[in-house]
Amino acid sequence: MSMLIMSMIIFMVTTIMMILASILSKKTFSDREKNSPFECGFDPKSSARLPFSLQFFLIAVIFLIFDVEITLLIPLILTIKITNIMNYMIIMIFFLIILLMGLYHEWNQGALNWAY
Repeated sequence: MSMLIMSMIIFMVTTIMMILASILSKKTFSDREKNSPFECGFDPKSSARLPFSLQFFLIAVIFLIFDVEITLLIPLILTIKITNIMNYMIIMIFFLIILLMGLYHEWNQGALNWAY
């Protein structure tokens, strides 16, 4: 019961602090000068937004996908002691086959080739 009371007190204090911060904060008005990039007090000579390489974005997304799948493999390693070895091997092989099929698909589509 004391944990519930402490949780409610902490929740109320944080809520009150957030409300006070939003009330007391300075209001900012955005205008053209504030939204433009600052370059030594002069107007910029070129656009501040440079084009982004789509190939780099695709490689980054592929890395994130495979990185998340690797983090899903780590708990499988830790559960080898408490599971049946046959079930463990079936799950691990199935998961690795899915990973390798995804890698083969990306390689076959040419997403891993870096084109200049």
